[in-house]
Amino acid sequence: MHQIEMVSLDDLVPATHNYRQFIQLWSFHHASKQLKKLEKDNPYKGYGLMRLFKSLLLQFMGDLSDRELERYLQENNAAKWFCGFSLTEPTPDYSVFSKIRTRIGTALLSTIFTDLREQLKQQGVMNEVFSFVDASHLIAKAQLWQERDKAIKEKYEKLNNETLPKVAVDK
Repeated sequence: MHQIEMVSLDDLVPATHNYRQFIQLWSFHHASKQLKKLEKDNPYKGYGLMRLFKSLLLQFMGDLSDRELERYLQENNAAKWFCGFSLTEPTPDYSVFSKIRTRIGTALLSTIFTDLREQLKQQGVMNEVFSFVDASHLIAKAQLWQERDKAIKEKYEKLNNETLPKVAVDK
């Protein structure tokens, strides 16, 4: 038995959802103006550059791959609402995202993302006092390979807890 019920996507997204808060905090006017310049030859006119940009924004915030983003937009009503898709409208497949990222370009994406970050800072929602970059993980990985090579050179069978103190740079 099929049951038909009239429902609005707007009703399916809770009033307290983060995406609703982002929509209230962010003005996409600047982004829209910048993206409008690229709209004339947009091969994805069915989606519109602003909706695709908002998809990329969700991808960035959620640390999603293109394939994960495709599925996220298919299954997540709040994501559809945020990007401006209807409940039953088909969402882009994963191949569109890399093409649209290339079309927009890293410089323009960076400019728009910076503008959105500045809006959050001006409203007191975000504070950037210090920015730290921790590369110790990268250094540790590189060091581990050197220690492994040293253990092999010294004819140790494998790099383990007994061998490590004999070859490790950082005791």
